[in-house]
Amino acid sequence: MGKKKDLKRAIVIDREAQMIEVYTLNNKEAYRGIPRGKVLKKTKIYAGDYVWGEVVDKNTFAIEEVEERKNLLIRPRVANVDRIIVVQTLKVPEFNNYLLDNLLVVYEYFGIEPVIVFNKVDILDEEERKELDYWVNIYQNAGYDVLKVSAKLSEGIDNLVNYLEGFICILAGPSGVGKSSILSKLTGTQLKTQEVSERTERGRHTTTGVRLIPFGKGSFVGDTPGFSKVEATMFMKWREIRKYFREFLAYQCKYPDCTHTNEPECAVKEAVKERKISCERYKSYLKMIKVYLEDIKELCK
Repeated sequence: MGKKKDLKRAIVIDREAQMIEVYTLNNKEAYRGIPRGKVLKKTKIYAGDYVWGEVVDKNTFAIEEVEERKNLLIRPRVANVDRIIVVQTLKVPEFNNYLLDNLLVVYEYFGIEPVIVFNKVDILDEEERKELDYWVNIYQNAGYDVLKVSAKLSEGIDNLVNYLEGFICILAGPSGVGKSSILSKLTGTQLKTQEVSERTERGRHTTTGVRLIPFGKGSFVGDTPGFSKVEATMFMKWREIRKYFREFLAYQCKYPDCTHTNEPECAVKEAVKERKISCERYKSYLKMIKVYLEDIKELCK
């Protein structure tokens, strides 16, 4: 990149108002980041940005340049995200596949690879484990990586650490699923967590900003504010949604702009009928685009 030999590469791990914290990639030390001249005037800096600069003293890193970022999440503002860890639970709180499908569509839209992590597997009985396997198969068949963990018992955490090696990751998912507990296990950093309310089965928000924490071999992970609802149509037009159901893309319909609803010779509907695409995923798609099909019972019988 033609950098001066004395400049060091770092990643922004925290951005709060005017405060910037960077983490140097060579000596793995944290410093307060101070943008210089042209950077201060021309560039907005976000957590996840890779920057070049020099160590001024034991506390300060002068930022000379910000690398071009490959992506920027809007919610939350984090740059260069490689993986979204979409945390779910089968119960406490109850699994909502429509919410998960919306999240997957949104992250597909942003071009960030989601991995689905089911937490709290330790509280499931035999029948509930069978139900979990049912959902795991649906999402694996749709083309997603799915991991099962228990943050409480540290079960499956080592597999998750290895899976995320070298990536900038963000934890996402509804409140109460244990994102902060998973982050604590990944990084060894004890974060503030709160129990899920028995009345609402929702955790109270314990995270207000985004801070990237180093872990494993060159990995960084950040927690995000919990949320219980996101609609794909907040980010894209309804006609675009079909492009972000990755299992739909394996099929070629008669019409290139097929909405997979009432058009003749729709290969996606045929795949649903033949159980090559799950009815649950297809129903989520119809709900997102606000279409009701008279023949849905016939397709999914």
